[in-house]
Amino acid sequence: MKITKAVVRRMSIDFKVPFRTSFGLNTQKDFSMVELHTADGLVGYGDCSAFFRPWYNEETTVGALFVIKNFLIPALFEQEDIKDPETFFDETSWIRRNRMARASVDCALWDLYSRELGVPEYKALGGTKTEVEAGVSLGIEKTPDDLLKTIEKYMKQGYRRIKCKIKPGYDIRYMEAVRKEFGDIMLMCDANSAYTLDDIELFKEMDDLNLLMIEQPLASDDIVDHRHLQSVIKTPVCLDESIDSIDDARRAIELGSCRIINIKVARVGGLTEARRIQQYAGEHGVYVWCGGMVDTGIARGHNIAAATRPYYRYPNDIPASDRYYEDDLVAPSTFLDSRAMIQVPDRPGMGFDPVPDMVEKHTVEKWEFQR
Repeated sequence: MKITKAVVRRMSIDFKVPFRTSFGLNTQKDFSMVELHTADGLVGYGDCSAFFRPWYNEETTVGALFVIKNFLIPALFEQEDIKDPETFFDETSWIRRNRMARASVDCALWDLYSRELGVPEYKALGGTKTEVEAGVSLGIEKTPDDLLKTIEKYMKQGYRRIKCKIKPGYDIRYMEAVRKEFGDIMLMCDANSAYTLDDIELFKEMDDLNLLMIEQPLASDDIVDHRHLQSVIKTPVCLDESIDSIDDARRAIELGSCRIINIKVARVGGLTEARRIQQYAGEHGVYVWCGGMVDTGIARGHNIAAATRPYYRYPNDIPASDRYYEDDLVAPSTFLDSRAMIQVPDRPGMGFDPVPDMVEKHTVEKWEFQR
């Protein structure tokens, strides 16, 4: 692949409903979009999920744009021919962390690479599934009754796995209410690092709820305290923010810090590293699922491809197109069937194309780079 042109956009899109986590209230999604053009006229797309504020990790929209424009795009132009996305990922490992910035280019390259091969992206990645199951992720509600009403609405849409965000004061009482109301549904909670080992008794109580998993209960950069927590509770601990790379996954698995890993393609640097993590984890008895970053259609398309790989054993945070936003940036839109399944596109590339009018509508700034 010879990259001859790159277009980078800073974009913003409003949520249909403000999304609340233990980190705070979010009313809009600020992100970056990357499109890469080849000499043969092919175009690949990726986006950068870094938020405006550094509440999820250290990356921000502005910081990631700086890395993309000043380091990743020049690195693409320095190469006469890029053999494949994995080779470029390894050759740019000198860029420390900045994984969401790197993911935008890595995913765009996988889109391009699979278009060049004339195969769907999921097949280029080694995926085999033709459909993937979606779960729904719900923010923190004011009362348990509000949460029950929200869950009922999404269950009517076909979702089988329900993930509820929790934080101190909005945890076991809410989860008990859900279990009592809806019985033996696939239920899990996501703490977004809101707790410490001082809360062990709370998590022991939650064992009685037979949860599918508890996601990232302790500090976002921790694997040691999670090891202790997992050793004293029955509920599987799922690590999210603690796993940024294959090396993080290896350490956590060797320590016994978790039984499940949430792989967010954006968080780990793209599809290349996501593939490596799921392969290593699965071979060591730790199964995975694909998490989301309240994604737009571009990131969602890459997530669908990632989730077709082996060892993705749980429903994924890959929602229908109308879950978070009124506007969908890509076509075709993503819909769930009555089993909460998403059909995997079977045409070359990611399988989704940006809608020009929608892209322009939500573009805040735009930069073009030529070889």
